[in-house]
Amino acid sequence: MAYAVNMQETPAVKAFFDPATNTISYVVKDPASNACAVVDAVMDIDYAAGRISYENADALIAYIQENDLKLEWLIETHVHADHLSGAPYIQQKLGGKIGIGENITVVQDTFGKVFNEGTEFQRDGSQFDKLFKDGDTYKIGEMTAFALHTPGHTPACMVHVMGNAAFVGDTLFMPDGGSARADFPGGDAGELYDSIMKVLSLPDEMRLFMCHDYGPNGRDIQWETTVAEEKANNIHVGGGRSREEFIKFRRERDAQLDMPKLIIPSLQVNMRAGEVPTDRDGKPMLKVPVNAI
Repeated sequence: MAYAVNMQETPAVKAFFDPATNTISYVVKDPASNACAVVDAVMDIDYAAGRISYENADALIAYIQENDLKLEWLIETHVHADHLSGAPYIQQKLGGKIGIGENITVVQDTFGKVFNEGTEFQRDGSQFDKLFKDGDTYKIGEMTAFALHTPGHTPACMVHVMGNAAFVGDTLFMPDGGSARADFPGGDAGELYDSIMKVLSLPDEMRLFMCHDYGPNGRDIQWETTVAEEKANNIHVGGGRSREEFIKFRRERDAQLDMPKLIIPSLQVNMRAGEVPTDRDGKPMLKVPVNAI
């Protein structure tokens, strides 16, 4: 498929780092207007206390308002398992459409069963304003953006390319961080390798923005690299590592990893486009399935 790459457009990218989840959220501004998009917004949770707050989302809102920007899109690169989405909170304050990959329906079906959601939980992606297919384009002001389907970490993962900037979600980490795990339900190490190769087929000068960084070996937190740097130096796929070698490594590595601390609340909220589920009385309530993930 031919994708709508335009390296002549350079959007302004403002990053917001959440140290509690090592997540980076972004405000991406069209260079030709005041239109912008938010990528992977975070909602704060004190899981032990059962308390939700919005400091991270409020920081994005303040930046957008202070710079007189118009929010048009709230992009979720995938159903995150390590943080809760702040998209609906921001949408309520500023507007915009919430978008995710069309395979959200696969994720909803899988985890709808895990959390015993019942028939009232819609598994058709209707909680979102837009379900993206591979190659779909959309506008942020005058700038054309497009979505790349990049399964492997989850079935619904998408990389969003906006001018010469690509927001890779969990498909890739910084070169010294490698790649994301592929052992969640619906994940697949071979698909993840293929998706990474798809991203690395973009122009070498394409700026790549990470969703997470953990500061390997004690270095400062970073979130921006390029296709060329990843191809040359990524510790999991760089330098021509084969698909078979990657699958073997990824499976062995994933078997040693603990589950993310926030996977239980994150999946329940994020498969609902950031809305917290409620009990029969309409009160916010989360479930803890036992021995199910």
